[in-house]
Amino acid sequence: MLTLRTTETFSQDIKKSRFIAVYGPVSDEQNAKDFIATHSDPAANHNCWAWRVGQLYRFNDDGEPSGTAGKPILQAIDGQGLDHVAVVVIRWFGGILLGSGGLIRAYGGTAAMGLRAAEKAEVIEMDGATITCDFSDLALVKARLASNGVTIATESFTGTGAVLDVQMAKPLREAIRTLVRDLTRGQAGIRFDDE
Repeated sequence: MLTLRTTETFSQDIKKSRFIAVYGPVSDEQNAKDFIATHSDPAANHNCWAWRVGQLYRFNDDGEPSGTAGKPILQAIDGQGLDHVAVVVIRWFGGILLGSGGLIRAYGGTAAMGLRAAEKAEVIEMDGATITCDFSDLALVKARLASNGVTIATESFTGTGAVLDVQMAKPLREAIRTLVRDLTRGQAGIRFDDE
């Protein structure tokens, strides 16, 4: 699955109407709502939008005939195989009616052309875990976690050792479990956030 690296814009004129797509990465539902609020133009005739974050998605036609704006924008997001993305297509009416088919092509096409040209990055699902280890193993565990792409979010200490809250790419989960067990001869504990 891919997402966008940055927020970008694309514009085009269709039968005297001006369409501007603003699209960018979002982390969650609230971030998507904030993106839409920030990039909508109250002076425009319509601010139609769609976003997708995993299985969650929403779209809005903002006064255009039902199904002619928000849904085509969402289809442009899905057609590019994108996730964690929000798109707002702003329209200034130019005086010529486009009809339902024309609106679908205009909104969906503006979003799709912009998204096609945008710089993309792979979405990496993260997994969190808590590791408890003795002081004697701490330095080695921290060094090996770092060399395997694991980030230590917080570190706290007990009377005999440390508790590390870590983040890692989901595919590393079982390899890190084995690594921690092997490094500490089975003495360290590792518990993933969803366990």
